[in-house]
Amino acid sequence: MTRKILLLWSCLFSVPMLFGQMGYDVQVEVDTTKMRIGEKIEYTLQVKADSTSLINFAEQPFFAPFEVLEESSIDTIKAQSNYFFTKKYALIQFDSGAYWLPPQKVIVNGFSKITDSLLVHVANVPVDTLKQKLFDIKPVAEVAQNFDAIIQSIVYWVLTVLLFLSLIYAFFFAKNRREESKKKLPPFERALEELKALETITPSLQEEYKHYYSRLTDVVRRYLEEEAKISALESTTDELLLKLEALKQSGQLELERQTIKNLKTVLQTADMVKFARSTPEFGSISKDRELVEGVVIETKEALPEPTPEEIREREEYRLLLAKKRRKKQLYWSLASFGVLVILSLVTAISIYGYFPVRDTLMGYPTIKLKNKEWITSQYGTPPVKISTPEVLRRVKTEKGGALRFSSGDYEASFFIDLVFTQKPPKQEGKEVNSNEDKEAQQKEKVQELINEIINDFQSRGAVNILIKDEAITTLSGLPALKIFGTLDYPKKGKNNRVRCNYITHVFDFDQGGINLTLLYEKDDRYGEDIEKRVMDSFELIKEL
Repeated sequence: MTRKILLLWSCLFSVPMLFGQMGYDVQVEVDTTKMRIGEKIEYTLQVKADSTSLINFAEQPFFAPFEVLEESSIDTIKAQSNYFFTKKYALIQFDSGAYWLPPQKVIVNGFSKITDSLLVHVANVPVDTLKQKLFDIKPVAEVAQNFDAIIQSIVYWVLTVLLFLSLIYAFFFAKNRREESKKKLPPFERALEELKALETITPSLQEEYKHYYSRLTDVVRRYLEEEAKISALESTTDELLLKLEALKQSGQLELERQTIKNLKTVLQTADMVKFARSTPEFGSISKDRELVEGVVIETKEALPEPTPEEIREREEYRLLLAKKRRKKQLYWSLASFGVLVILSLVTAISIYGYFPVRDTLMGYPTIKLKNKEWITSQYGTPPVKISTPEVLRRVKTEKGGALRFSSGDYEASFFIDLVFTQKPPKQEGKEVNSNEDKEAQQKEKVQELINEIINDFQSRGAVNILIKDEAITTLSGLPALKIFGTLDYPKKGKNNRVRCNYITHVFDFDQGGINLTLLYEKDDRYGEDIEKRVMDSFELIKEL
């Protein structure tokens, strides 16, 4: 009896637990099943469960052939004893037709639940030009500024400013070089050269006289300060004459009385011109210049011979000046090099554009492929000729399988895959005569190719694959089926999946088929250029 009671109680407790595990419901719906090309529809996925349930939605849902525009976060709503977990997706389609939205998988408490498929009709937008009303011409719309045009304008302005600054720099640099060359001369030679330069000056106005005598007295004062070690530049006329008298009496500077008198005459005349605005007599400026020249020469002769210590100090001072001069030259050289680099960059950007120059300097992966010398080679059967950035290497396959040539892989910046397939021998059977049957077979064949491509992508780890197809003709005149779209691929070294473009060109021949697949990142600035160049070079080699 006791065992029956325990069994009854266990059944009573297990039934709620079982219903707790299975008591959930998953519903899907769209806001409309009839849409136009380019319109957005809302796909809603809702799970009804209790508060203890663990809900897991797919991280990368598959909605092909629809493209996911937006994906909302999980919304949780409480209703009595249950919870509603809702997730919404915004989908879009650009091709007309009837499409099935694929089922989605939701995991509730470890149990998988597959939703129903939904049929959506995508219609073309009707355009009737006969019934369309006529309207006035619309006003000019404001267009956002072109980034490239702005960059180009800035480049031109920067180039103009740099050229202007370069001219100014060249002018002042030449002037500084002349001044530096004068400073390199010994004090005596420099003083005589400056006095000689005053011979060509003939003042006529009072301001010109003032400037002339200022230069004349500066020459003799600077010479006395450098050679006789007298603070002449900061001394008044009387103070300077007293210092010369003191040096003469002490025997340090054996100047003649007449020399000091001549210097006094010139300095007093200069003071009158500079401060009393007097005008010297005609011919006196030439006489005063000769007097100053005589003072300089006689001071040079009156100076005692330098001691070995003075010679050593002068040599050390000369070496110090040379070091400063070399440092300054190094600074100007680096500045000139910097200006040259900037001018070169600005010129290159103005000619080639901002991104090509930047990507070349930064080592952008695909720009290297675009700019390098391409290789043109012949591959497979039927033989084709194609140009690629790098030679296509044969990939080992199973015995009797397809012949494959590749460059890189899905991790590379640009992936090229060339596959040659052999057709099986034709089997005798019922011939297909009707156009409808031929069209159906063609659609079936295209769908098989699409499925093979999707399976190959998924086996490599790709998700969220969007597929489109169209019939094209290559530049060489070969008809082909173009299967293209986008996918997310988990590249190494990147936190998130990378959105990539893929293009597969299928060529059908009597003896076999050729599949040429190209894959590169969607945001790659040079991927489309490389793709176009590869496809333009594709050519079937016809046997003679």
